[in-house]
Amino acid sequence: MVARNYIPGRGDIVWADFDPVRGHEEQGRRPAFAVSSLEYNSRSGLALLCPITSKPKGYPFEVEINLAKIKGVILADQVRSVDWSKRRIKLIAKADYSVLEKVRERLALLIN
Repeated sequence: MVARNYIPGRGDIVWADFDPVRGHEEQGRRPAFAVSSLEYNSRSGLALLCPITSKPKGYPFEVEINLAKIKGVILADQVRSVDWSKRRIKLIAKADYSVLEKVRERLALLIN
C-alpha cells in the first residue's frame, strides 16, 4: 500500500483517473506513465502523465510496456498535465530507464 503523501516521479507507472475527457482522449481510471520530475511534481502539484492502454494499434508514438502488473503501450502523444492529488494517483511500479528513454524520443519528435 502506498502512503497518502505519495508524489509521482519520472518513470513511475501509476493508476490515474483521466475523467473528464473530450474527444479522442483516453478516459477513465487507467495506468499511466509519469514524464515529469519529482521536483516539478512536488512544487507544482501537477504531473505530466501519458496514459497506458492494453490495446496497441501500432501507432508510431506507442512505447511497449511489459511488467508483471501492466502490459500494453504508453501513448506518448497523449501527455496530460493533471493535479496528482485530485486524480487519486497510486504507484504501481517503476519503469526501466530504457522505457523512459523511448518515451523521451517520441516526445522529442512531437516538440522538435
